Amino acid sequence: MSIKRGDTVLVLAGKDRGKRGTVERIERTKRGLAVVIPGINMAKRSQRARSRTQTAGIIDIPVPLHISNVQVVCPNCSRPTRIGHATLEGEHIRRVRVCKRCGEQLEVGK
Repeated sequence: MSIKRGDTVLVLAGKDRGKRGTVERIERTKRGLAVVIPGINMAKRSQRARSRTQTAGIIDIPVPLHISNVQVVCPNCSRPTRIGHATLEGEHIRRVRVCKRCGEQLEVGK
């Protein structure tokens, strides 16, 4: 998967086009994968009072955004980029995600 939880992404389409945010979670839907980004693609929902401490009213919740409508922002060059994969040789062979623009590794400290 090219997008993971904790990645900073740029929204490419929709009412929040051009905004950046951090991926909170990734969901599987009927139409493929979707990402939830706090503060982006918010929708208003009615909520009942479930207990004495929680009041009823209209709340804002983030709605999943299709994964094709976001693009990863490279932490090194701070620009939106496509994701490539490379193999690191060492004690164990492992695949890592790399930025297609600057070539730097996206996983830092792993």
